[in-house]
Amino acid sequence: METVIAGLKAAGEPTRLRLLRLLADGALTVTELTHILGQSQPRVSRHLKLLTEAGLVDRFPEGTWVFYQLASGRQLTDVQQDNGKPDNKDLARTIVELISEAADPLMVRDQERLEIVKQIRTEAASAYFRANANDWGAIRALHVSEAKVDAAIRDLCTAEPVEDLIDLGTGTGHILRLLSDHVVQGVGIDASREMLAMARANLEEGGIQNCQVRQGNIFSLSLPQRCADLVTLHQVLHYFADSRAAIAEAARLLSPKGRFLIVDFAPHDLEFLRQDHAHRRLGFSTDEVTNWCEGSGLKMVDAIHLPPSIESESKKLTVTLWLARAGE
Repeated sequence: METVIAGLKAAGEPTRLRLLRLLADGALTVTELTHILGQSQPRVSRHLKLLTEAGLVDRFPEGTWVFYQLASGRQLTDVQQDNGKPDNKDLARTIVELISEAADPLMVRDQERLEIVKQIRTEAASAYFRANANDWGAIRALHVSEAKVDAAIRDLCTAEPVEDLIDLGTGTGHILRLLSDHVVQGVGIDASREMLAMARANLEEGGIQNCQVRQGNIFSLSLPQRCADLVTLHQVLHYFADSRAAIAEAARLLSPKGRFLIVDFAPHDLEFLRQDHAHRRLGFSTDEVTNWCEGSGLKMVDAIHLPPSIESESKKLTVTLWLARAGE
């Protein structure tokens, strides 16, 4: 009862109600919120502090920035969160539902300004994509079509229900978008703020609200053990100096019987990928991946190889999907 009363007291102020409505649509920074509300940064920060302390809002840092979002209350999104704060996620959602029904002029204007903020994000993400599109396109041209890879990923991942998905090295959020309709909640982790900005823009463009992204180091995540029943590592393992450690961290996150999907390249000899695209490893053998998984307490379930239909000078990469499972 005390928790609910504290939440109602924190929400019972016009600006804080406006903040809750805005944060229900996705993560926003203090700077973005000040532009939308037309209020000073200290005042907005004070309101956010009260809402966070009451358990109505989640706060998570990303480099020098800090994002806020309506409280989820699920362990999966408690990245760098204070686990001692009240759990008022249901109250937060109820309040948002109630105020969303009212056609308040201030909130209508807030939503209009929010759309402008989203548009600015999308334009910035598009500019970053255009600057790097040639590099990504050059690698895609070397293997089977992305559509075939995506179809294989969906076939494997949707064979069982998924409550919580963690996509490690989420990049543009491609896996989150691909699987969003099959998971209750998804979180993408990436170290790059530029990639996270692009992922947020892509999720917003797709109208996806059950998936979020966070900045984090794959090798030292603050996520709790056994917090996900599906963990994915899509086309990032070849960048790591310590692939075994990345797999061990993924295994730590898996709940009993949880599944771990790795998508990467089979062994190849395209040395320019190391020189020009920062690939540390030129693919992986199934024996190698199996040994790493088993060393982390996982059992290899399946390995699916997708070679190019016709190997040529332009298509030499085989994409492999490895699916492993945690024990009881």
